[in-house]
Amino acid sequence: MSSVYLLAHMELILVRHGLPDFAPDTFYRNDPHLSELGHQQAKMLAARAADWGAVDELWVSPMKRARETALPIAEALGMEAQVHDWAHEIRNPDDWEQKPLGDIHAMWVDGNLRPISEIWGGMPGGERFTDFHLRVTTGLAAAMSERGVHDLESELRLWKLSPEAERRVVLVAHGGTNAVVIGHLLGVAPTPWEWDRLELSHTGVARLVTIPISHGHGFSLRLFNDLHHLEPGMSTR
Repeated sequence: MSSVYLLAHMELILVRHGLPDFAPDTFYRNDPHLSELGHQQAKMLAARAADWGAVDELWVSPMKRARETALPIAEALGMEAQVHDWAHEIRNPDDWEQKPLGDIHAMWVDGNLRPISEIWGGMPGGERFTDFHLRVTTGLAAAMSERGVHDLESELRLWKLSPEAERRVVLVAHGGTNAVVIGHLLGVAPTPWEWDRLELSHTGVARLVTIPISHGHGFSLRLFNDLHHLEPGMSTR
């Protein structure tokens, strides 16, 4: 048997935050807290965290809804969450803050009707999707490289694993961030609507593991949008 089959493997568990309260007073917030239901979803997810097995690291986006979702998970796992700035959701325009919620919905509808070349540029005044994708993928690659998972930069997206790569990591982030991570690790060409193409519900869980391929490792998607921790009627998108 080739020595590549004897190397370590890495498991990445992706979690989307709970339901946010984007407009507590009908005016939009770019970085909202969780809603009451969102907190309940996060606690239910944390109660099932032991099902994942031993977790070596817990990563989290710096945004409030992600950190509040990660808090009960960290308590359940008995570990501290590490904040990774690259996991921040795509940044909305600053002037969206405190705008009427109806105006924001109208902007999204109009924005999706633009030519594809303009959609790649993100919402006017916000972060370009191309910049967002680059931020997430380069940040992820750097974090993984520090842990012994090195991108071979092959056409088929293969990775070289060192012995220290043997670990299970949980990342609590966002619909857009997690979708970019999944697509990137699987070698899928990006689109500027990643969060719709690979949509996780609130507190939905995805799981990727490395598998030996040729002279490296690829990532295999083994679970997507698992919501078994929620009671009927508690799932939200």
